[in-house]
Amino acid sequence: MTLELLLNLATALSVGLLIGTERSWSGRDNAGQELAGIRTFGLAGLFGGLATLSAIHFGAAAWIATFVALALLTIAGYVIESRTYADHGMTTEVALLLTFLLGSLAVAEMRLLAASVAVVVALLLSLKARLHGALRKLSEAELSGALKLLFISVVLLPVLPSQGYGPWQAFNPYTTWWMVVLIAGIGFAAYVAIRVLGTRHGLMVTALLGGIVSSTAMTITLARLNTEKLRPALAAGLLATSALMFPRVLLEVGLINRALLPSLLAPMLTAGLIYTAGALFYYLRAGQQPPSGAEPPLKNPFELGPALRFAGLLVIILFLVEGARRLLGDTGIYLVALLSGLTDVDAITLSLSNSARTDLSEMVAVRGIFLAALSNSLVKAGLILFIGGRAMAVLTLPFMLGGLVAGLAVLWLA
Repeated sequence: MTLELLLNLATALSVGLLIGTERSWSGRDNAGQELAGIRTFGLAGLFGGLATLSAIHFGAAAWIATFVALALLTIAGYVIESRTYADHGMTTEVALLLTFLLGSLAVAEMRLLAASVAVVVALLLSLKARLHGALRKLSEAELSGALKLLFISVVLLPVLPSQGYGPWQAFNPYTTWWMVVLIAGIGFAAYVAIRVLGTRHGLMVTALLGGIVSSTAMTITLARLNTEKLRPALAAGLLATSALMFPRVLLEVGLINRALLPSLLAPMLTAGLIYTAGALFYYLRAGQQPPSGAEPPLKNPFELGPALRFAGLLVIILFLVEGARRLLGDTGIYLVALLSGLTDVDAITLSLSNSARTDLSEMVAVRGIFLAALSNSLVKAGLILFIGGRAMAVLTLPFMLGGLVAGLAVLWLA
């Protein structure tokens, strides 16, 4: 018997002991009633390892027979327990069979895989209370949103053709829908984060998380909450949620076209840091007590309607960008970027990043993306002034305009 074989068998035994430890601890209040405990799981893991050894000498039929024997014993135990206890699940039984398979993998020269999966299985088993609690809190809209997001990303995206259509071959169904999935995924992740953390951690956390989904929607929400008592905290939230646009744009550019990042990083970070400095200044002034009544402006995590509208907007902008480039040159690109940024900075960012991968100048794309961010930021500044009032504008606009001017200067001097 070689050292390698001993290590394999020891891993098979350890895999069973690890999973069995969790099962025994979970069933500690029902001692004597569980189907299998730490010893049984340890033996099941070792049993799987020995079954693999027998298969080496006697063929695959030996392993199959061994697994069937364990499966029959497990089924018999389940039948007996289900008759004794009305409420009896199958988690332990499935874990026992999985332990046998992991023991087999360990002896089949896949110790690391077996050990890694065993850790994941034990962790998953230990999260029973939290997973069930999360399911009870899950609304129908949230479940539907998650399934729809999986549908557009896992089912629909892979079957779309990846080739150009229409004038100038500007429309690529796969690339366009991948961008839709990207934006929807970022928004859904933020929604989940808000649901998990809640708003009890303060207005700043809510502003940051809500800003990932829609900084414009969060700007409107915070501006409407304007009162003298909450003004410093609201100013901090408004600047923070606006500052998030800059790293979000950098993330989108990095995912689509990394070659643009070196030129775009300095101006975006310059503007974002000035916004962040203002947010931190007002956050320290406001103190740590979160204001009440600031709920994130999220009612549904994901809907196909908005995703389709975003896809339509993206396609229109793709054609406009390509048409403007061909008919008006660089000036046309800048004009489209400024106009697109008034309503949505993500679509023009993704469009220009994608176009720069082919025949659009990288510097033109970088300047266009920043101009879109500039026009979008000016829209938010106008919303703060008209909805939040002059007092709120006095607190936030100097940092916003200062950040935009500084970023623009860095971009044009680079």
